[in-house]
Amino acid sequence: MTTMMEGGSTTPPAGRRRSGTLRPPLRLGRCERCHVRTVLRPGGDRLCASCAAADRAVAQAVRSEPFVHRHLYAPRPDRVVRRVSRARQDADDDSRPLRIALLAPPWLPVPPVGYGGIEQVLALLADALVERGHDVTLLGAPGSKSAATVVPLLDRLHPRDIGMSVVEADHTARAIAYLEQAELDGRPFDVLHDHSGWVALAMADRLRVPVVHTIHGSFEGDAVRFYAAHGHKAAITCISRAQAAMRPHGLHVDAVVYNPVDVAAWPTGLPKDDYLLWVGRINPIKGPDRAIRVARKTGRRLILAGPVQRGFEQYFAEEIEPRLDEQIVWIGEVGGRQKEELFARAHAFLMPITWPEPFGMVMVEAMAAGTPVIAFAEGAAPEVVEPGRSGLLVADEDEMAEAVEQVSRISPAECRASVAERFAPKKIAADYERVYRTIAAPRPVADDRAAAATAVQAGDGRAGVVQSGDERVAA
Repeated sequence: MTTMMEGGSTTPPAGRRRSGTLRPPLRLGRCERCHVRTVLRPGGDRLCASCAAADRAVAQAVRSEPFVHRHLYAPRPDRVVRRVSRARQDADDDSRPLRIALLAPPWLPVPPVGYGGIEQVLALLADALVERGHDVTLLGAPGSKSAATVVPLLDRLHPRDIGMSVVEADHTARAIAYLEQAELDGRPFDVLHDHSGWVALAMADRLRVPVVHTIHGSFEGDAVRFYAAHGHKAAITCISRAQAAMRPHGLHVDAVVYNPVDVAAWPTGLPKDDYLLWVGRINPIKGPDRAIRVARKTGRRLILAGPVQRGFEQYFAEEIEPRLDEQIVWIGEVGGRQKEELFARAHAFLMPITWPEPFGMVMVEAMAAGTPVIAFAEGAAPEVVEPGRSGLLVADEDEMAEAVEQVSRISPAECRASVAERFAPKKIAADYERVYRTIAAPRPVADDRAAAATAVQAGDGRAGVVQSGDERVAA
């Protein structure tokens, strides 16, 4: 519809632009970050509106960072976990059995059926602590089994919901309620050892039972802020020196305690095959695509085993699936005897990681099965792999391909011995017990409770460096 003006000219209706002021043409494309289809404007960023908005929010947060650090991360001396000095530990009865609660993640049973590094660690640790005479309760997911007393907290497993805050919060709240009821019943716990994630540590200063929190992930992104804000609320343990070295400024690490592996549970004497093995969650930082390129260089078969991590289905579809053939095989998630034999028969295990891996349980499992590990020298790999004895460390894919033939000289028996000496469950349980006793002081008798409370408020007990095996980490 047009409107006549003097002279017979017309004007476009309101809201329609004149032909000389049309917007530049738009074209469709994909956001370079999240890969969704979006409108790309000439001269602009190749980002969708959602990613661009996220960048603006991050920029705003960066501008407010000084304020956040002053007010949110301010030290709270009244909320720091009480640690018992080594002198006082020696004076106390170190042989007293402890009442220990182990808090597992809510996602998978302990031990796991297939994938589940933390759950496997907890299975071995719980049994070893019971063997040392402690009263241990495992608070975990349904279906968990242990020599310890098992208390399932939720009504079902959550293998596809790993990381969902609503599940973890529900799980942790039920654990806290169980601990509080135990105290009301006259059977309080001496210590809570948390492996569950974030919520328990964030609430640790609200609990009457002292907390040991083991960090299983890396210090990246939001994790840095989280531990800077909440790390003082519990005794903190790391699973490698490499992980501890990445901690945020001011975070006190009480000890480095490695993850346990039971070498005796892995098969021996199985004949070796010629295939290479990669095991893990399918995502870019774990390097399955790099393992494929290494296998192509060597001409050897490669078996990829592990679930596709949620959110990385497109990575699998574009980078992994098109390269599968008779030489490169993906078998999905494995567990039990199939997993053990897969490790034991492999020629070598490939670990082409490009991130600060905190520990790398699959490397230790491979060595426990007598299979040498070839790993990029990233994260904890230099601590886990003993070059020339249990594997080799390399810098890139070319060196990894060359190392495939060199590891033929490494003895399966030496691989297993390397693990047994450093990661035996009995040793790891003893290391954790030292940490427990630094915060689980002997319970005062009823008449001394008021004096004990006064001593805590006055700061009695010194925070310091805790010896754990051969590891020592300064505050």
